[in-house]
Amino acid sequence: MSALPTKFSLRAKLLFIAELAEGAERYEDVITQIKTIIQKFGPRLTNDERNFLSVAYKNMTNNLRNSWRIVDTVGKIEASRPAVVARKVMLIQKQRVKIERELADVCQDIVQLLNVKLLPAAEKGEERVFYSKMKGDYYRYLAEFSRPEDFERYAKESLEAYKAAYRHALETLDPIHPTRLGLALNFAVFYHDVKKSPDRACHLAKSAFDDAVLSPLATDPGLTQTIRDALQILQLLKDDLIAWSKEILDDGGQ
Repeated sequence: MSALPTKFSLRAKLLFIAELAEGAERYEDVITQIKTIIQKFGPRLTNDERNFLSVAYKNMTNNLRNSWRIVDTVGKIEASRPAVVARKVMLIQKQRVKIERELADVCQDIVQLLNVKLLPAAEKGEERVFYSKMKGDYYRYLAEFSRPEDFERYAKESLEAYKAAYRHALETLDPIHPTRLGLALNFAVFYHDVKKSPDRACHLAKSAFDDAVLSPLATDPGLTQTIRDALQILQLLKDDLIAWSKEILDDGGQ
């Protein structure tokens, strides 16, 4: 927790409350504080403000996604039992739909904030890539948990956001940059989980991995923290490549 100066501006006060709320895992409060900053000071956020916003939405959606998976698993177990009570299955389905609606509300809230405020004001480079990646991520979540009639629309929006982010990342960010690598990782997950295409996911992940490893900056001693962050993402890319390659081999591919 950062120290609060004796005299501080309204913006610093709002950020401090957001930091306090994040530490207490009150993510809705974090979002409220950052939205207030945007409303009062404009959509250009500092790195700290942007990171608090990103972490808050990520934790809210991750909690809901995990809740959905648990309820869905319970529903499948109950439905497989010979003497299952229909009323019990109905209650489980009702709870699952409730979680889906809450998840959709959170995702649509951040997508609207990105489209209306953050992306139009984003500077070329890392900031624009970061926000475009977020847009792709939350449309991906919407696609993963949407009803069939909405799936194609959300999948298309996610794909377009990821493509725009990746094109811009290739133009403006070094291959070892953590934001570019994080984008490549999530874009590959999109191809695997949403498009059901492990071969395209592997191609994208391997390309990003190889480019990063061959980057001249990968051995720059002055970029210790950047390299440390990049290595964590590279390990995730490697793990996914191994898993997805095994899927392709198991399915008879090359």
